[in-house]
Amino acid sequence: MKPESRVAPPSTETSAVRPESARSALMASVLGFFVITLDAVVVNVALPSIRSDVGGGMTGQQWIVDGYTLAFAALLLSAGALSDRLGARRSFSVGLGVFVAASLACGLAPGLGALIAARVVQGGAAAVMMPASMALIGHGFPDPVRRARAVAVWAMGGAVASTSGPVLGGLLNLVSWRLIFLINLPVGIVGLILLVHAQRSPRRQVPFDWAGQTTAVLAMGGMTYGIIEAGAVGPTAPQVVASLAVGLAALVAFAVAQSRGRHPMVPPTLVRSRVVAVACASGFAFMIGNYGVPFVMTLYLQQHRGLTSLGTGIAFLPMMLIGFILTPFVARIVERIGARRLIPLGFLSLAAGLIALAVLPSDAPIPVISGLLVLVGLCGPLVIPPISGVLLNSVPAHLSGTASGVFHTSRQVGGALAVAVFGALLADAANFSAGVTWSLLAAAAVALCAAVASRALKASRTP
Repeated sequence: MKPESRVAPPSTETSAVRPESARSALMASVLGFFVITLDAVVVNVALPSIRSDVGGGMTGQQWIVDGYTLAFAALLLSAGALSDRLGARRSFSVGLGVFVAASLACGLAPGLGALIAARVVQGGAAAVMMPASMALIGHGFPDPVRRARAVAVWAMGGAVASTSGPVLGGLLNLVSWRLIFLINLPVGIVGLILLVHAQRSPRRQVPFDWAGQTTAVLAMGGMTYGIIEAGAVGPTAPQVVASLAVGLAALVAFAVAQSRGRHPMVPPTLVRSRVVAVACASGFAFMIGNYGVPFVMTLYLQQHRGLTSLGTGIAFLPMMLIGFILTPFVARIVERIGARRLIPLGFLSLAAGLIALAVLPSDAPIPVISGLLVLVGLCGPLVIPPISGVLLNSVPAHLSGTASGVFHTSRQVGGALAVAVFGALLADAANFSAGVTWSLLAAAAVALCAAVASRALKASRTP
């Protein structure tokens, strides 16, 4: 049987990693993860300002968010193979350079179409950067203990971005919404300078699943476009029906390609695993609540409660801070009560917060809304770290990277579809309040289903 990959000749890599080189690679990875996460969360509070400047209505606001998320999700599975082919340092440099250029294009966009196009490029570049950043850490810190510490430092980049994003976006938006994108330029340039001092990464010739990648893009894009357009022109419009049909057909083709292809992006071994299925369902449900709900509540707080962008960011701050504070203690909590109990608890907290927000009177005090959002924010630390640990402990070591890619892709797909569906429910201005209520209740229903499904996590292992 022929091997699926081979290591490049020894001349393409260096055996010993210098400490200063490893530190430079780590700091560049942290900055990369920071801007990736920041651009996923910061844009929400600026949507009303962007709409008033470049137009586009609800559909335009959905695509500003989903253009980034969709490209990120669609390319994430193949980005790992690209990182192996080019080498992590080169792949990360290319991704970060394109991300900086796309951020500049977002900040200077003359109209809605140019802004959405630049957001799509941003998302694709983020997908290239994500696995390369982890590979940089893996190569720079071969010792397991030092690597674990480095990963913890890397994770803080995303945590800081998630926590500060709404407030930072609100502050910058008071001057101009364009600054939320232009702030990436100095951060990205510093990251590129740090990469110059990082050591060259090894390269491997790995297969690329062209059929799987093509059908994945068509499936995600077709279904998301159809849902978004359904809110604008109605579910029976020809372009909606055609788009959904293309998306469903591509989804079937993707499943066939993965089951019969020689080098599938999602190996059948993972498909048959109960743990992988539950982890992906959990990631999907988590993003519907923690990505879709900020989209809904931002529009509600600014358009119907009259808050400024900064006021909206402050209202979200307790929700973001709870995850930042609690995450360092999750490992000890899991040791005490187990992931099988903690994960459903996180989803129950999410569902409780969403239901409470849905039944609040329209004139409820903002501090009450902010306090209930804390229940939504609790889901992150109670679900994502333990489900990630369960996933990685349940798959063979050689499939851990692929399993992680599948898990993160399911999360991004959940976020993209949440914005598409919730935006369609909010598209009718006359029924905006009802749309907010139904969006929150729909997210709560998904969270409750995930709580039940996560109880299936036992001692099952991947075959």
